[in-house]
Amino acid sequence: MPDLAVTVLEACVRHRDRVALLDALGRPTTFGALRSRVLAVASGLRRRGLEPGDRVLFAVPPSPSSFALALGVVTAGGTLAFADPRAGDAVLAARAAALAPRWALAASPVYALAGRVWRSLGDVTHVYTGPRLPGVPCGAFSWRRVCQRSALTDAQRPYRDFDQGRCGDAGAPALVIPTSGTTAAPRLVVHSRASLGAGLAAFAARVPFGPGDVVHTDQLMIGLPALAGGATWSLPAPGARPSRLARVLRGRGATHTFCVPADVDAVARGGPLPPGVRGILLGAAPVLPGPLRRLRSVAPNADLLAVYGMTELAPAAVATAEEKIAHTDAGAPGDLLGTPLPGVTARVADDGELCFSAPHQALGYLDLGDRSTDTDAECPQRHFAGTPEIASGDLGRVLDDGRIVLTGRRKDMIIRGDRNIYPGLYEAAVTALPGVREALLVGVPTPAGDEHVVLAVAGDRPDAGTVRRVFGVDAPDEVVVLDDLPRGGRSRKPDRGALRALLARR
Repeated sequence: MPDLAVTVLEACVRHRDRVALLDALGRPTTFGALRSRVLAVASGLRRRGLEPGDRVLFAVPPSPSSFALALGVVTAGGTLAFADPRAGDAVLAARAAALAPRWALAASPVYALAGRVWRSLGDVTHVYTGPRLPGVPCGAFSWRRVCQRSALTDAQRPYRDFDQGRCGDAGAPALVIPTSGTTAAPRLVVHSRASLGAGLAAFAARVPFGPGDVVHTDQLMIGLPALAGGATWSLPAPGARPSRLARVLRGRGATHTFCVPADVDAVARGGPLPPGVRGILLGAAPVLPGPLRRLRSVAPNADLLAVYGMTELAPAAVATAEEKIAHTDAGAPGDLLGTPLPGVTARVADDGELCFSAPHQALGYLDLGDRSTDTDAECPQRHFAGTPEIASGDLGRVLDDGRIVLTGRRKDMIIRGDRNIYPGLYEAAVTALPGVREALLVGVPTPAGDEHVVLAVAGDRPDAGTVRRVFGVDAPDEVVVLDDLPRGGRSRKPDRGALRALLARR
């Protein structure tokens, strides 16, 4: 099975002099320079004591350097755990407690501006990027010092000679991504270098990238296949406005890009996309025919592809704009997700839930019930709960020709832009605020396929500053106060569906 690190690093050898990455300002990094950085990071971390299976909490904004750091961690055998420093303190603390990391790798502003959780990590080796700012823990060292002594020696070696035996098993945990759960028991998806490498191969079979292509995206699972194929991965600037996408694509000479459905209207307002754009991928939220038609109006010759997947299995299926629009225009029920990628098997459980299996599915979920060891390498069976297939949380059916149709969603997840928001992470913390009796967080669908996030409370309205502190970047779009929350069922529990319907009728 393909190994993520081997796939990308061998592409760096084949395309050494080509441009691998364009940063937010359009500055290039060649494949050869990228390979040198990755191997220098991997060697430097091992020299400073990183062992296979060590978990590394990671919070560095997207850039060529951050990608080299992340790939260096997994190349060295570490288990990378992404953490969003913009999340609320309670969520960050729960993630850190569940992961029990041995390393923390973060941009220095994270320590300075949002670092209470980061600074309180015990028995952790801290590595920071950027200038040393107040708040960076004593004893932390710069990532440049990690690479310094190894950059000239290890960068010259073929990857297979890079002490591969010490890098651990390609089938062992290499990446941990939070997906859902509560602050007390977060659900953490575990991937290996092998499962991620298989994902690259599956994606490339449906959406091939090659030398000369320029893929503009901040999505890791689109940028990685671009690099593996020898294409250039162009990174957007933080907070880039969708309405300026056409200008950016023209300046970068982009051939492909990625959009979330909620941004399509803004992209369309920016005018026609450059004729050199041959492909536009959409995902991270339901892709409805309306946004596809609007996008088609400004990109008449580009292939518009809707990608369906989940943290546990990305991607799972792809549909063209024409397929989705034809499905809806024919009056067929549900949302067409498309044809499963090579190797993906879909079935419908007795309760109507879509279940998937594939070579690139996640290993499973981190088992939080036993933390008697400190690394995944020491005793993975105690930390890891595997699963033979992935229950998607979505309801649907499989057509006779194998294509998949979505009919609804079982899980409470809210989709806003490119973020998945899980109410269970926040509702308990809101209910614990003074004067709040109960709280529910729901998403009300918008015409663009996005969701308007509403926090409904019974009792006193929490002040805006407290809401921002609890939710961080997932703060609701609106807070409403009700005398009582809608209830339903024999147990008279708060009824999320009834609340959503009540808010939609306003």
